[in-house]
Amino acid sequence: MVDDSTIEAFARDGVAVVRGALGVPEIETLAKAVEEVLTHPSERTVTASSADDPGSFVEDFVRWQDVPGIAEIALDSQLPELAALLLDSMAVRFYHDHVLVKEAGTEQPTPWHQDQPYYNVDGRGISAWVPLDPIPRTGSPEFWAGSHRGPWRMPRTFMDQQAKWFPEGSLAEMPDFTDGSDFDIRRWDLSPGDAVFFSFLTVHSSPGFPFEHRRRAVSFRYIDDQATHAVRPWATSPEFPGLADELDDGAVFDHPMFPVAWPRS
Repeated sequence: MVDDSTIEAFARDGVAVVRGALGVPEIETLAKAVEEVLTHPSERTVTASSADDPGSFVEDFVRWQDVPGIAEIALDSQLPELAALLLDSMAVRFYHDHVLVKEAGTEQPTPWHQDQPYYNVDGRGISAWVPLDPIPRTGSPEFWAGSHRGPWRMPRTFMDQQAKWFPEGSLAEMPDFTDGSDFDIRRWDLSPGDAVFFSFLTVHSSPGFPFEHRRRAVSFRYIDDQATHAVRPWATSPEFPGLADELDDGAVFDHPMFPVAWPRS
């Protein structure tokens, strides 16, 4: 499913699409899992849209341990093998899952950002963003090709743009994508079961979803076998309470919370 051109595209751009990464039974499994997440939200659940939004944008994180369908796809599908191929890594660990549901008519966009500055990870990581509904190109996540080469850019809260993680001025700011500059932006028409793989450092965003159906997606995040734990003096997103007491700063992620997903034992 991943040919040389896809591997080259990911290395060059920090993002690549794998069509049909999940089959119909796996899509059905994941759809049931998302409904379970929405019906039984966790303490990490966030409503990332305002009260006056005609739709709503709901996120939840790290549900694989209590929602079996998410664990099944994260660990037993082709996704971890594909992640290893694109990272050119002998092994990958599962880092966490992220459920993202924009209901029909949601206006709230997801601002431009990189994922890694929010995390407790030093080293390479990759996300597999899998939609469960048809996504028109105008409703697709957008990716700034080549931005995975850095630099790290200031992470901010999505609703009010506050710098809660790194001190102001300590990282480069996100550019203004509306200033007329010629950024190399990638987005696609996507079908259920496609997977957009992108680096933790690839700058990306997502528009609102002004369509008549909802947009359900799950992002499965993997780290390579050399990635290490970065203990932060602030709460990461997502948080892993107590992990710093069990996993030293700079240690590889040899912990039950981050199982080896490829190669399978």
